[in-house]
Amino acid sequence: MSWLGDAAAYVSHRIADVSLMHGWFPWTVQVTAAVLLVFAIGLSFRRWWTPRLAAAVLVGVLTAAGAHHYVYSTGLANDASPGPLWFWLGLAASAGVVTATSWRGARWWRRGSASSAVALCLLSAALLLNSWVGYVPTVYSAWNQLTAGRLPHEADPASIAAMQRAAVLPANGAVVAVSVTDEVSKFRHRGELVYLPPAWFATMPPPSLPVVMMIGAEINTPADWLRIGGAATSADEFAAAHGGNAPVLVFVDTGGAFGIDTECVNGVQGNAADHLTKEVIPFMIAHYGVSADPTHWGVAGFSTGGTCALDLTVMHPDLFSSFVDIAGDAGPNAGSKEQTIIRLFGGDAAAWASFDPATVIIRHGPYRGVSGRFVIAPAADRDANVGGQDVAAHTLCDLGRSRGIDCAVVTQSGNHDWLYAAAAFRDALPWLAEQLGTPATQHVGRPGQSLPLPPPSVSPPPDVDHHAVHGGHST
Repeated sequence: MSWLGDAAAYVSHRIADVSLMHGWFPWTVQVTAAVLLVFAIGLSFRRWWTPRLAAAVLVGVLTAAGAHHYVYSTGLANDASPGPLWFWLGLAASAGVVTATSWRGARWWRRGSASSAVALCLLSAALLLNSWVGYVPTVYSAWNQLTAGRLPHEADPASIAAMQRAAVLPANGAVVAVSVTDEVSKFRHRGELVYLPPAWFATMPPPSLPVVMMIGAEINTPADWLRIGGAATSADEFAAAHGGNAPVLVFVDTGGAFGIDTECVNGVQGNAADHLTKEVIPFMIAHYGVSADPTHWGVAGFSTGGTCALDLTVMHPDLFSSFVDIAGDAGPNAGSKEQTIIRLFGGDAAAWASFDPATVIIRHGPYRGVSGRFVIAPAADRDANVGGQDVAAHTLCDLGRSRGIDCAVVTQSGNHDWLYAAAAFRDALPWLAEQLGTPATQHVGRPGQSLPLPPPSVSPPPDVDHHAVHGGHST
């Protein structure tokens, strides 16, 4: 019965598209958690002396306060967190006390309600945390992350080599895992990934295509731009409209482990900057025959990655010529300026200055052939414009223009999450690809323009303390 299959597919798609950050699902979890907790306490309230209830409340308050202090004292976050996050975290701890003290002698349904209350309180806190950092937008993306499912167009090296030998333009590009050396930087990083557009396979040897270095947020894996940022899909769409041509994308690791914040600098967390500039670039040129010309290299990043994209370009105009900074900060950010200097650079203020974009731009003097695009939320859109990225972008773009950088600030409504980053990258890709000299592209627009995709040319087979404007990043 085909209608059963159609119905099942419809339901599965609806479930996969459920938002874990907004809408009915987070609210439903919270309401259910509250009801179960009240039920669990109410059933045993007569047995609960006031000291026991007070102990549960005290444990919850201490848990919430301790977690809040840890997150901000260690520099894991800098912008204002959602208050309900700590409330639900504390409530989960209180629910745990309720469960433990009422377990003995309780009936199975009372134990079930109390245990479920703990689980749903924790889930409520997790959903609020997720809405804060913007990491997992939907049920589908969460499932993909948990199961480490196959990446879009992922292929093994043998398949890549076979496709290249065939010298046939494929319908889509391919993604391959790579292992880049750390001999120069000594930066212990995770495996990285490369997207090769269809045109790369069409000739032997491959054409010297331009490259975009893709950098994720603070809480990240190198695959995030592919799994939840849709980068390969955006590149395939662009390639389909340009004879299979698109930039090669390299998805780099800047943390070494999940949640480690290096801000792409050389500092106490390791020489992340050296890894990107001294190891990734030579690797790409040697292994994939991409262009070595800096006018054909760009950087794109989201949140912390946006800061990295700007910083790498203004620090190394001999290596990169264009950047897309999506909701980045004014510079490497691990709290206040003083905290950042300590946490990232071990107290070395001179090292901080060497990675501060405003300081770098002023010291460098006039730039030539460097362009950039800042993507920010409207000033009034606090869901996406966390930490004052609008002020940072305008300040840095004005400073950059005064030193010869061709830049623009583009406003895009949305939330500070990967859906926002995906849309911003897709919108910026036509400009960025043309700016980097991608074959089959001709008109190079201004950084603030969103160039429409033409019909496919082939039919593929099926002097300021700028740190003061930081305020922090959430991811």
